[in-house]
Amino acid sequence: MDLGLAPRPIGCSDRKGNMTKTPEKKVKDKVTSVLKSIGAYYFYPVSGGYGRSGVPDIVGCYQGKFFGIECKAGKGKLTTLQTKNLQEIRSCDGIAAVVNEDNVHTVADILNQRETDERQMAFDF
Repeated sequence: MDLGLAPRPIGCSDRKGNMTKTPEKKVKDKVTSVLKSIGAYYFYPVSGGYGRSGVPDIVGCYQGKFFGIECKAGKGKLTTLQTKNLQEIRSCDGIAAVVNEDNVHTVADILNQRETDERQMAFDF
């Protein structure tokens, strides 16, 4: 008899059937909340085996400027492909950012290209 007391992996439903959120999903939700509030167009690209690997978690356009935002939780590190894609976005004059719990509050400033602490835009936390 299953009493529902076994530990559940992150991303599965809890005992009440609600989906639990991973730490990275919480960061993504905060970013999309900011994007909605400033009226940015954005989406989550899905490669599904046919697209490019390492594409940022969220891509979009704000005030005529393309952006790519990679969301990480805690001390999450970028993969080599993620770094390459973000560097390519920057080289084409787009906005590329890595966001975690510590700097998620700067997303609007980043997209408005206001001065931010360069460490918040670093590829390596």
